[in-house]
Amino acid sequence: MDAKPNGEYSSDRVVDGPTNPMVTPLLTDLYQFTMAYAYWKAGKHQDQAVFDLYFRKNPFGGEYTIFAGLEECIKFIANFKFTEEEIDFIRQSLPPSCEDGFFDYLRGIDCSDVEVYAIPEGSAVFPKVPLLRIEGPIAVVQLLETPFVNLINYASLVTTNAARHRFVAGKSKILLEFGLRRAQGPDGGIGASKYCYIGGFDATSNVAAGRLFGIPLRGTHSHAFVSSYMSPDEIIDKLLLSNDGSSICEDFVGLVQTWLSKIQWSNSLRGTFGETNQSELAAFTSYALAFPNNFLALVDTYDVVRSGIPNFCAVALALSDLGYKAVGIRLDSGDLAYLSCEARRFFCTIEKEFGVPGFGNLTITASNDLNEETLDALNKQGHEVDAYGIGTYLVTCYAQAALGVVFKLVEINNQPRIKLSEDVSKVSIPCKKRCYRLYGKEGYPLVDLMTGENEPPPKVGERILCRHPFNESKRAYVVPQQVEELLKCYWPGSSDNAREILPPLKDIRERCIKQLEQMRPDHMRRLNPTPYKVSVSAKLYDFIHFLWLNEAPVGELQ
Repeated sequence: MDAKPNGEYSSDRVVDGPTNPMVTPLLTDLYQFTMAYAYWKAGKHQDQAVFDLYFRKNPFGGEYTIFAGLEECIKFIANFKFTEEEIDFIRQSLPPSCEDGFFDYLRGIDCSDVEVYAIPEGSAVFPKVPLLRIEGPIAVVQLLETPFVNLINYASLVTTNAARHRFVAGKSKILLEFGLRRAQGPDGGIGASKYCYIGGFDATSNVAAGRLFGIPLRGTHSHAFVSSYMSPDEIIDKLLLSNDGSSICEDFVGLVQTWLSKIQWSNSLRGTFGETNQSELAAFTSYALAFPNNFLALVDTYDVVRSGIPNFCAVALALSDLGYKAVGIRLDSGDLAYLSCEARRFFCTIEKEFGVPGFGNLTITASNDLNEETLDALNKQGHEVDAYGIGTYLVTCYAQAALGVVFKLVEINNQPRIKLSEDVSKVSIPCKKRCYRLYGKEGYPLVDLMTGENEPPPKVGERILCRHPFNESKRAYVVPQQVEELLKCYWPGSSDNAREILPPLKDIRERCIKQLEQMRPDHMRRLNPTPYKVSVSAKLYDFIHFLWLNEAPVGELQ
């Protein structure tokens, strides 16, 4: 089956269902149904509500987040419909006093009256700014809360984690996502592959994700393949056709042994190693016979310097005689900085000694429980690694378990609502809002600004007062050189608004990369990054505090 571009749908709103078939209207918390029944019982279920989906704090101690998961949300609402079996289960799960009319109501609902406005997937986003604004009948929108939060929470978290790894590794390195076996179940594995690709990784080992999303696949062999061989005598078919098809090597195994001897007794490498592990050499030779154009060997099964690298080079040189070019090696243990430098020195020596162009530039891949910290340490130590295979710490988001996405009511029947808390960070920003990103003259984003829906938008070259939502002393004038409106319509419901088309996965990935390139360097650094400013207009600031005082009960001293 060919991979389909993300968001491939036509004007008649035919949209594929969610990637995971478990994402149904039942993938929600019970209290969404109890609230829906209470709304219906009170005759409030058709009240027009506006909810904001946002998060309160950037993850991993950083000052940015990458928004992901939007496509799955749109797929979910496009196919939102209860089956009879699902309605029967809801009936069994609610108290028997619930009236039959409610279940008839559930039978008829879909998301045709729901509107979804969102920041484009792959964008850099910041706390408090709505990632999605969802408008529609309150009972229906309430049923979307848990699945939307679920679909965006992990997606945005792991995409951000991938982007952070890309930032530390640098643009020139190849990043490979190897996390399937350590991911939290099949869905965690599939999702991680998709969203790590968006975050800047180049390929995945996950074959299912490659099929579903068209992500490039990478992978060679494990230690088990190397240790499964006992000696070169196990190789029965020793023939190998040259790359151009003009000749046949009758004994590729013998050619490899000849090259191993040449390396061992060469002027530059004499005394560097003694007898190599012959079972490892047999495994490498067998793998090269199977994949002469894609030969990459795992060299740390026995001894990297005294066996793995010399054995690899012997096989690679034999392939070179027949017109093939080996890919490189993978290091999965030991001192990766030191071993990569030793491997590069060995390769460069062979290129010079035997006159094999490009041999010194063979790819060195490193794996072995890598994370942001180890990548940073390798950079400081100095290394020769070209590619990283990263798994556990990446896909499990080991450094932070969740993003903390929330879904808050901000308006009901055109009346703004606010959620108060003694913890100011948990106070919501009321009313339906428009959101803008203001850029300075150097091209960097300066501030994200929220305004009331009916306020005039900020204009290029005009000074505007930007205020911290809750701290009255934090305020600044900004003269934007560029203004970008953030929220776009991705599901128009029954409105006449034009719908944004969801882009292909590669375009989302490219957007992520470009967005991070636009960020000011001090916002991006790993240690003590400068916080990015999120503000409200002066008018919205005044309204927030008016509503706060109006809703908060007045204490009484005895």
